[in-house]
Amino acid sequence: MPMVVGVVAGVAVAAVLVLIGLFKLMWRVAEPNEALIISGSKHRTEGLEEGMGFRIVTGRGTLVMPGVQAVRKLSLDLNETELQVDCVTHQGIPLKVRGVVIFKVGDDFVSIANAARRFLDQQKLMSERVHNVFAGHLRSIVGGLTVEDMIRDREKLTGQTRAACGTEMEKLGLIVDSLQIHEIEDPTGYIQNLAMPHAAAVQRDARIAQAEANRLATEAEQQSFARMAEATRDSEILQAGYQAERDKAAAKARQAGPLAEAGARQEVVVQETRVAELEAHRREQQLQADVRKPADAAAYETRTLAEADRDARISSAQAQAKETELAAAAEATRVKTAAGAEAEATKARGEAAAQATRATGAAEAAAAQARGMAEAEAAKAKGLAEAEAIKARAAALAENQEAVVAQQLAENWPEIVKAGASAFGNVDNMVLLNGADGMADMFTKALTMGGTGLGLARQLLASMDRNGQASQGASSLNGQAQKVPVDDK
Repeated sequence: MPMVVGVVAGVAVAAVLVLIGLFKLMWRVAEPNEALIISGSKHRTEGLEEGMGFRIVTGRGTLVMPGVQAVRKLSLDLNETELQVDCVTHQGIPLKVRGVVIFKVGDDFVSIANAARRFLDQQKLMSERVHNVFAGHLRSIVGGLTVEDMIRDREKLTGQTRAACGTEMEKLGLIVDSLQIHEIEDPTGYIQNLAMPHAAAVQRDARIAQAEANRLATEAEQQSFARMAEATRDSEILQAGYQAERDKAAAKARQAGPLAEAGARQEVVVQETRVAELEAHRREQQLQADVRKPADAAAYETRTLAEADRDARISSAQAQAKETELAAAAEATRVKTAAGAEAEATKARGEAAAQATRATGAAEAAAAQARGMAEAEAAKAKGLAEAEAIKARAAALAENQEAVVAQQLAENWPEIVKAGASAFGNVDNMVLLNGADGMADMFTKALTMGGTGLGLARQLLASMDRNGQASQGASSLNGQAQKVPVDDK
């Protein structure tokens, strides 16, 4: 029995040990910096596409069936890769960009799955792959920038590089913790040449500042020397003043006796001078009384006589000028009066001549009017007589009108001409233009006026022949005969 118990106990212990061994063999624990990739059975992990076919375990333990499932580890540690990229800027200047990229596999299952599928058996090549990705993008970004942009804003270069590589790194399951551009090498010396003007400006400013400092120091030293010289001068002046005062006191002491003697002598001289002045004044008063007063009296007498003579001559000249002025005024008045009288006489003669001319004209006008009236009455009487004669010959006109008219014209032609010329009988003076042509034109118009009366007579005779109204024709002829002289007049 005890043996059986011992066997059972041994078997139990062995079973327990076997179970413990199997558990330890099947139990896998993921460290904080690693992920367990378990494959060999169908699993579905949250966040992963269906059919991924493996399970990811991080930060905990899990059971794995040996021989059925395979377990591999993916490191989640930081990785580092050095960047040494030869680039060409937008300006065509070659540069060498040196930097460092610190990256790791992402902590989420998607990143771990992407990294596992790409780097699970090639984790040592991860840095090289990342270097290639960053080198390509860095060349592309630097090609669009200038050297000045890269130097002044490296953060811009870093940000653009991280942004450009972000998508590819995400596909690789990697994240960039840090990207630093350490150095930009310039084999052509372009950056150094860019720095030269600034360095020269800094050197210039430094030299200017040094020169200004030297100038200020020199001015301070000169002012110090000047103050020292001023102090020395003041000291010497004071010493000289004190010495002069001492010398003056000594000289006064030495000259006290001579000065007293000179003062006494000066008093004597002053008194003698006053005596001489009084004597000179007395002599001057005596000279005034003996010489100047009589001379002044004689000069006054001479001056008074000269002024009196001058005033007399001036009065005489003024009287003569007044007399001449009065004579000239009288002569002017006389001439003015004579001229006025002559003007009045001329005006009177003109008015008389005008009155005579007006009277003569009125008389001539009255005479002309009277002559005209008389001639008009004569013409009227003559016309009446001729009308009677025409009336008497009316029968003859019916038989031979043209012959009668011709006879009348022949018999009365002188009177016709005279009647035409009577219009100019009262003309005293006549001005003819164009010489002989003007004269011929004038006589032609006069004869035409006479001929007009004869033509009218012929018309009246014809009318009498047609209508048998001799008395009316005679009356019309008489009226026309009366109008002719008046119109000519």
